[in-house]
Amino acid sequence: MQAPDWEDYELIDCGNFKKLERFGEYILIRPEPQALWDSKLGDKKWREMAHGEYEANSSTTGEWRKFKPIPANWVIEWKNKDFRLKFLLRFTAFKHLGVFPEQAANWTYLYDYLKNCGIREPKVLNLFAYTGGASLAAKAAGADTIHLDSVKQVVSWAKDNMELSHLKDIRWVVEDAALFAARENKRGHLYNAIIMDPPSYGLGPKGERWKLEEHLNDMLKNVLPLLDPQNHCFIINTYSLNLSALILNNLVKTIMPSARNIEHGELYIMSKQKQEMPLGSYLRFQSGK
Repeated sequence: MQAPDWEDYELIDCGNFKKLERFGEYILIRPEPQALWDSKLGDKKWREMAHGEYEANSSTTGEWRKFKPIPANWVIEWKNKDFRLKFLLRFTAFKHLGVFPEQAANWTYLYDYLKNCGIREPKVLNLFAYTGGASLAAKAAGADTIHLDSVKQVVSWAKDNMELSHLKDIRWVVEDAALFAARENKRGHLYNAIIMDPPSYGLGPKGERWKLEEHLNDMLKNVLPLLDPQNHCFIINTYSLNLSALILNNLVKTIMPSARNIEHGELYIMSKQKQEMPLGSYLRFQSGK
């Protein structure tokens, strides 16, 4: 599935394990482990264009080198004919800037479902919610939205994005997603939409170790029963190289045989040089489609 175009973002080129991207006015070079091919424009052109580059100094951290003036924070906007979202961007030690632009494909899918599901205030749970793109889309559609992430600073960042987007009343939860889902399952709580974008590995707020391949099956056994049987939407996106869309499909069909209208595949952005840059596997479905 090709991600939609943005005015405030473009993938200019990719290759040699890197991406050349424009976020608003600023062009940056970031690592990209799946860009195995040669870039089209070449290193010299990249360096002429770029305002800065992220350089890793370990498998998990690194630092930014700036070639041209660029502020510590700036704002970009996602918009289509139905809704607009704003994102505060900033440099982090983990190469991320505060938004995954390819996820706009799922924001639109979620928004359209919520606006047309026939429920006045559908309930939405966003797990591993990061800086809140899906949470903002759900709230823009009028949903009662829970945003959950294990990192307190990231949840605060999502609050900033909510305010920038002129939205309010998202419910914030700082907790381990797997533990929260297990408790919700025991309580018998139901949601009309659930979104998951789990990391390949990580730690929960109390040091809980997370490795996606080891934990995803058990977690989905707690998450999928939280869907309202009659009116539901589910979206999962993974970036782990070890998890194909077929694996996601087998997991969902085994745990929830009643799931219908399943879509799955690779999510990608088309670069300006016409390269298809894969950015994870996705699976999504909804009732009554």
